[in-house]
Amino acid sequence: MQVKKIIGAILVTGLLISSQAMAASYVIDKKGQHAFVTFKASHLGYSYIIGRFNDFSGEFKHDASNPGASEVSVTINAQSIDTNHAERDKHLRSEEFFDVSKYPTITFASSAYQSMADSDKLIGDLTIRGVTKKVEIDVKQIGEGKDPWGGYRSGFQGDIMLKASDYGMPDWVGDVEIELIVEGIRQ
Repeated sequence: MQVKKIIGAILVTGLLISSQAMAASYVIDKKGQHAFVTFKASHLGYSYIIGRFNDFSGEFKHDASNPGASEVSVTINAQSIDTNHAERDKHLRSEEFFDVSKYPTITFASSAYQSMADSDKLIGDLTIRGVTKKVEIDVKQIGEGKDPWGGYRSGFQGDIMLKASDYGMPDWVGDVEIELIVEGIRQ
């Protein structure tokens, strides 16, 4: 009887370990330009400013059969903000906005992933200008599979709306819509 319990415990432990090991690790393919962090913000209520961050890195773990075990971490170089206008970019890097000399990075670290009927949610901590807030990003998997070079890739799209003043920026900026397109290469 004791032997059966020990064997049962070993089998359960083995299954738990193997299910955790199934989540594949990916590095965001920034080098191949298959990842983007873009944003859209109101310009005084008259138009929009569209921009992006050119320099960022990150990794994620994903198992299609167990998406709840997903993990994501991303670091964005705030200095790399690009709205296709040098003077505006300089202003956005200033103390009034991103204050890049004091806060050179924007970070996100996930804490949960929820699969839902209409869309999935990636939940985690977003830090901008030294302010950390728990956020929920609407995500969907774009696709996954072998690439022509012998690797394996997985891609996702994420969308979130942020209130700029929550992160110490002027109230008049209002909401900022952020879109993430991420393609990772399995390691």
